[in-house]
Amino acid sequence: MSGAAATAAEEKAATPADVTTTAPDPSSIPASAAGNAAAILARPQVPILCYHQIRDWRAKDSKGAKDYIVPVEQFKAQIKMLADSGYHTILPDQLYAYLTTGAKLPSKPVMLTFDDTDLDQFTVAKPTLDKYGYKAVYFIMTVSLGRPNYMSKAQVKQLSDEGNVIGSHTWDHHNVKKYQGQDWVTQIEKPTKTLEEITGKDIKYFAYPFGLWNPEAIPQLKQRGMVAAFVLAEKRDQQDPLFTIRRIIASGYWSPKTLHNSIVNSFDGK
Repeated sequence: MSGAAATAAEEKAATPADVTTTAPDPSSIPASAAGNAAAILARPQVPILCYHQIRDWRAKDSKGAKDYIVPVEQFKAQIKMLADSGYHTILPDQLYAYLTTGAKLPSKPVMLTFDDTDLDQFTVAKPTLDKYGYKAVYFIMTVSLGRPNYMSKAQVKQLSDEGNVIGSHTWDHHNVKKYQGQDWVTQIEKPTKTLEEITGKDIKYFAYPFGLWNPEAIPQLKQRGMVAAFVLAEKRDQQDPLFTIRRIIASGYWSPKTLHNSIVNSFDGK
């Protein structure tokens, strides 16, 4: 199975003309129509890339940090490769409908996600995506809003208004595995309300800091309006795959070809 991640074998992938970036709101999909965990896990995975900083490397950047820092020209080349290869960006409501009901997706779907609110995601990444008509998901850490080198509330609203999706990435990137008591309010509930006030839209999607999660987090997220949550490259939870949707870090070391190979090898339906 390639990174194109076609829908179930008997389903014909829709063409871009057949599918728009709009999809039913998850709350409108009745429970009776949504597949169970086994059905969700059986569907081929859609490639989902995770980006952080989009900037040129500096002398002080560590070897490990460079995985999370994609140089500007490298980023542009990676996105051009996706476009040249025929990938079409999708958004979380489309992914949710596909996973729960088998709704059709464009050919060669890919989801682009950005974590941590870095300003260069707005000043560098967004113009690059705009060039190809691509949309993305921005997981916002609200403690950073308005700080130097981070996005402002107005920029987050602009992203939302232009058809991108804003998701929650906690207040200050605290590890979900360590939450106790009021941490759920501080890290999830309040940031969600802040983002809803900024965008004027419901916040339904969450990305775990560091990709780390535990089973105790899932009911807490559901109680606070989340319908799905994103981890990194580890295996999905067999009971709640919608709250452990896999992504891979798009490394700053990767050439466009390496990124393509990683998409194909990482999202083979397993």
